[in-house]
Formats: sequence, C-alpha cells, structure tokens
Amino acid sequence: PVFPSLNHDMTLAEFKFIWYMEYSHRMWGRVVGLAYILPAAYFWRRGWLSRPLKGCVLALCGLVCFQGLLGWYMVKSGLEEKPDSYDIPRVSQYRLAAHLGSALVLYSASLWTGLSLLLPRHKLPESHQLLRLRQYAHGTTALIFLTALSGAFVAGLDAGLVYNSFPKMGERWIPDDLLAFSPVLRNIFENPTTVQFDHRILGIASVTAVTALYLFSRKIPLPRRTRMAVTSLLAVACVQ
Repeated sequence: PVFPSLNHDMTLAEFKFIWYMEYSHRMWGRVVGLAYILPAAYFWRRGWLSRPLKGCVLALCGLVCFQGLLGWYMVKSGLEEKPDSYDIPRVSQYRLAAHLGSALVLYSASLWTGLSLLLPRHKLPESHQLLRLRQYAHGTTALIFLTALSGAFVAGLDAGLVYNSFPKMGERWIPDDLLAFSPVLRNIFENPTTVQFDHRILGIASVTAVTALYLFSRKIPLPRRTRMAVTSLLAVACVQ
C-alpha cells in the first residue's frame, strides 16, 4: 500500500535496497535466537543448569520467540490496505513501541542473568542511604525505559518531522496544537506534536535523573565496580 501513495516512482534497485535491509534484520534476529537457544539446550542436556537458572533460561527463550512474533505482527500492520484512510501507510506506533519494549526487556534480562553468573554479588551493609540509592536507580531505569518507548511513538508517527528546533518548538515553548485531538488521552499516543513534546520532556527528565543519581552516589561509599557503573551511566546519558 505504500507504493501507489508514496513511493510510486521507486526503481527496482531502490526497492531491493530496502528489501535487503528488512531481510538482513530478519536473518540477524533468527541468528540471535539460534545463538541463544542452541547453547541453552546443550547446557540443559548436560545438566549444567541449576533449577532457578532453568526458569531464567525458559523465560528468556520465550522472550526470544515472542520478540520474533511481535516483529511479524508489527510489520503486518504496515501492509494492511486502508481504503478509507488518507494517511500515509505506516506500521502501527503501538506495535512498534511493543516490539522495541520487548527487545529492551529481553536485552536487559539477558545482560542481568549473564552478569549475575559472571560477577559475584557484593555483600554490602543495608544502610538507609544504600536502600535509597537502589530505589532511585530502579526509578531511573523505569524513566529511561519510558523515554525509549516514547521514542518508538515518535518514529512510528514521523513526529520528529513536525518541529526541528530546540528547546522551543517553533516559536513557542508549548505548541498550540498540543491537545488538538479528542478525547485528550488520544494526543499522548496519536498526536505527532504531543508525542514529540512528551519525548523531549522525558529525555530531559532522564538526563536530570541520571545526573542526580550520580551526584547522590558520590556521597555513599561504594565498591569500585558500582562507582564505575554509575559514572558510565552518566557518560552514556550525556552522549545520548
């Protein structure tokens, strides 16, 4: 459906380029799945996995399969004919956000499981400050996750094309069409202006939260590995 409405002048060579991009993405996803599932099956058969680890392995295996299924479901939404719609055919921003969110959960869970096996856990005294730091780190993680998901909505709606000035959006701090859709809740997920505005606010909030986490961590005696992780987090947030 994209061809007659948007890309009617596309040549065969140009089509092959985007086709190979999509094909490579699918093949790479399958390779990743096999690179996980085959060794996991081998370790299981050899009896190298403890009972709790078997649960983690099964959960991660399910996430790998679910990720592929969700990718197919997402792409399918961009290939549906919508004769009554005047909008440019595109994949659903909801499915795109779900696909990205699932990938982030899979990646984070894999990394967490791997590091738990490779690095022994530090036995630290459970002080009030350390508990607060851990809670704040969890809250920051949730905020970053939400920011990334809002980026998927920006991509799905091409909302990045609406305003390209910063920190103002055009000539205003708050755009006129921020709440143009009805009901109001629709604006958060379907209004390109609101979606870009939310992503900006969440991005600024994430950098602020990471900076505050770093400054708070400096007041607490922490192991070298933990301090390195917090410093690296701040550096990556600034680069991002």
